[in-house]
Amino acid sequence: MPLTRDQLAKRAAQELRDGFYVNLGIGIPTLVANHVPPDMTVWLQSENGLLGMGAFPTDDAVDADLINAGKQTVTGVPGHSFFSSADSFGMIRGGHIDLAILGAMEVSQEGDLANWMIPGKLIKGMGGAMDLVAGVRRRIVVMEHNNKRGDAKIIPSCTLPLTGKHCVDMLITDLCVMEMDEHSNRFVLTEVAPGTSVDEIRAKTTAEFRVAQKVTQIGL
Repeated sequence: MPLTRDQLAKRAAQELRDGFYVNLGIGIPTLVANHVPPDMTVWLQSENGLLGMGAFPTDDAVDADLINAGKQTVTGVPGHSFFSSADSFGMIRGGHIDLAILGAMEVSQEGDLANWMIPGKLIKGMGGAMDLVAGVRRRIVVMEHNNKRGDAKIIPSCTLPLTGKHCVDMLITDLCVMEMDEHSNRFVLTEVAPGTSVDEIRAKTTAEFRVAQKVTQIGL
């Protein structure tokens, strides 16, 4: 059974570590803020100049001036700070962010990422995507395994404009978890969603990938 968007975010939150500086991309990744373990200190950073984001606010706690890079209202944890977007990008480009959790429209079998535009559709710009995949130490993509038409999103080669090449370290989809193996330059299937089989993953993926000797069920 495919994971829900909230379950995807909960699984991604398992990759957080105490003391990490983390950037969350637009879409499903923003929900990770709601699943930071209470006994863990994680500093969530946003390209528009915010360090120390908390969970999404309740209706009675919305501050319209406190937003993330996706223009969603957020909260701040004790000690949060504001600064210019230039300083924020300096953190990213300087290698000071431990982890980026991003969305994607396509991921290639070699870990190339396309997540910022579809040709012919109006967009406001790339935002921080290219800087994030180039400057962050570890990059995790969280997305649905297939698009709304049912087409594979993990494919041999990206057809959309690239955000970055060979930059995805882990894939978390609504059907499985895959980790990039640097030696074979292919993803390795390590976890499957409850009720999902390896054969189903193969049928819904056009990219080449390997299967781990022991494949476990995604634990939430």
